[in-house]
Amino acid sequence: MTDWTPRKYDPIAVSSESTVVAEYAPDVAGAGSYQSEAELERELIRLLESQAYEYLPITSEAQLVANLRTQLEALNSVTFSDAEWEQFFSERIAGANDGIVEKTVRIQEDHVQLLKRDDGSVKNILLIDKQNIHNNRLQVINQYEIGQGEGGSARSNRYDVTVLVNGLPMVHIELKRRGVDIREAFNQIDRYQRDSFWAGSGLFEYVQLFVISNGTLTKYYSNTTRRQHLSEAAGSKRVRKTSNSFEFTSWWADAQNKPIQDLSAFAKTFFAKHALLNILTKYCVLTADRMLLVMRPYQIVATERILQKIDISTNYKTLGTVAAGGYVWHTTGSGKTLTSFKAAQLASKLPSVDKVLFVVDRKDLDYQTMREYDRFEKGAANSNTSTAVLKKQLEDPGARIIITTIQKLSTFIAANKGHAIYDGHVVIIFDECHRSQFGDMHTAITRAFKRYNLFGFTGTPIFAANSGSGGNPQLKTTEQAFGEKLHTYTIVDAITDKNVLPFRIDYVNTIKVGNVIDKQVSAIDTEKALLAPERISRIVKYTLDHFDQKTKRAEHYTLGERRVRGFNALFATASIEAARTYYNHFQLQQERLPSDKLLKVGLIYSYGANDAVEDGALDEEGFDTGALSMDARSFLEDAIQDYNDMFGTSFDTSADRFQNYYKDLSLRLKTREIDLVIVVNMFGTAARIGDRL
Repeated sequence: MTDWTPRKYDPIAVSSESTVVAEYAPDVAGAGSYQSEAELERELIRLLESQAYEYLPITSEAQLVANLRTQLEALNSVTFSDAEWEQFFSERIAGANDGIVEKTVRIQEDHVQLLKRDDGSVKNILLIDKQNIHNNRLQVINQYEIGQGEGGSARSNRYDVTVLVNGLPMVHIELKRRGVDIREAFNQIDRYQRDSFWAGSGLFEYVQLFVISNGTLTKYYSNTTRRQHLSEAAGSKRVRKTSNSFEFTSWWADAQNKPIQDLSAFAKTFFAKHALLNILTKYCVLTADRMLLVMRPYQIVATERILQKIDISTNYKTLGTVAAGGYVWHTTGSGKTLTSFKAAQLASKLPSVDKVLFVVDRKDLDYQTMREYDRFEKGAANSNTSTAVLKKQLEDPGARIIITTIQKLSTFIAANKGHAIYDGHVVIIFDECHRSQFGDMHTAITRAFKRYNLFGFTGTPIFAANSGSGGNPQLKTTEQAFGEKLHTYTIVDAITDKNVLPFRIDYVNTIKVGNVIDKQVSAIDTEKALLAPERISRIVKYTLDHFDQKTKRAEHYTLGERRVRGFNALFATASIEAARTYYNHFQLQQERLPSDKLLKVGLIYSYGANDAVEDGALDEEGFDTGALSMDARSFLEDAIQDYNDMFGTSFDTSADRFQNYYKDLSLRLKTREIDLVIVVNMFGTAARIGDRL
């Protein structure tokens, strides 16, 4: 009898229903068969009823509250006495001082409320069942009207379609007839939030998600807090854009990133019972500053495929192999940190998982990732400043998610042979996985841990065609190191969705340097040709001449509370020598310019730029200027003094002050106080201008 291979084919069912449909084929017929708002509304309700939503002809708040009581009794298998309900409703659902913030927190973080019974006992009451989502009941109402004067100064408004979850309004849909800009629906919801959602008992402040549609185009977005709208209405001061800004509305899509824009298609996918309840219970994130974020479809797909892979590898006993992992190719700026956070958070709650390690490559990324993780959920992750702290956290059962650098993890492994953590089920997630994981450290980690899942996020995967030469032939590509590709969302997808700023590439020939890419020409001769003074001079002159045009200095926008012109720029160079040469030429050419034309130019580099170590890995960017050559450090010292003269600071290249220089430069770059920064390796991958989700 031949040997039986345990896994010749993948299981048909890899999980419970996926939230995002794998591929959606639109119906050919009926796409334009109904045009008016009323017809759109009737068709939407018909589709929802066909998907197990119960239609309710509710017209008053009394009916809405009575239905809420009935639904909560059914969900919790309890019967309220009138006194119990009155107290529970007034204290736990519709408190007089509760607003959108408190109600959003209640749904997202505090969905189990305490009921004090008439006999003095206490019972837990679920507002929404997050463990068994199909226990929740979905209902739909339409044309619910808030009358003039209800709740004091409320204006009369009539809402199109609202989805109730266990009796609470949690999703509101505003419709416009075909051909009308969906911004009108967005603005109408904005007005409802100001004018009437708070009226009466304020139950409409429980709405978590909004959907806007004109039949042809449909988008969704999350409710955040009302304070932004009140500030805007009062005209007190400019506030930063939130998910209630139209720019933050999102398209729904299938797993191939194909937008699902038609209302009927949207209703069949986004409003599928399991999909909507998963989004509400798993794929919203209430940040530490109480802003509600709802994940985009590609983020949800990547998260679920990671969780599916953990389940499959656990059941099929493939933990500790490349088959147990995979990588996610999501472009820079698409919100990889939020996706990885949610994947880590949900993975840490799986009963089989002992620990989730979130591994970053550099100290500055460690700081940024920790800050963003902390914003998503206070205390959700533990960072560490030394290998000793990492060891302590790995031994602490309460530290479920740990952020560390690959270098600290490698040091821990070298110093702790046979540690008990190696036998635990550990999920290891690499942020921005690239060449730095393709070396001896990667091998050490995968040899030490016995039962692991290894996942990587990257905007720039390495394939055989761009893998380069040298190093371990078994670790040349992203797939070899991490396993199969789990999901793709490229820059083309992101620009189409308007999730990142579009960009244009201009090729400018400043000078002919000949065919320097030749086997007979050494690399150092190539660099000398590219750094020829005449060429550098022309590049710098072109940059200065066209800087205002390329950075749109004629256009104004608001940054924080300041009105600023245009954008700033990074000037990326291939080596420390190149950075120094360009910096000198900028200084020389600007000596002839009038003061109002001068650019504020900064420079930063550290040891590690272009210095390959450990089988192709980059050394940890530890702000180590001590290892620079005397000439390179002296030049950097002079450039930092120029910076000090510009901004009245007192930084230098000593360890602590250089780290503070790095942070100060980061802040001034973000706040548009410096025009151009010449960089080598620092900022090249770490600097992500502005906050991204």
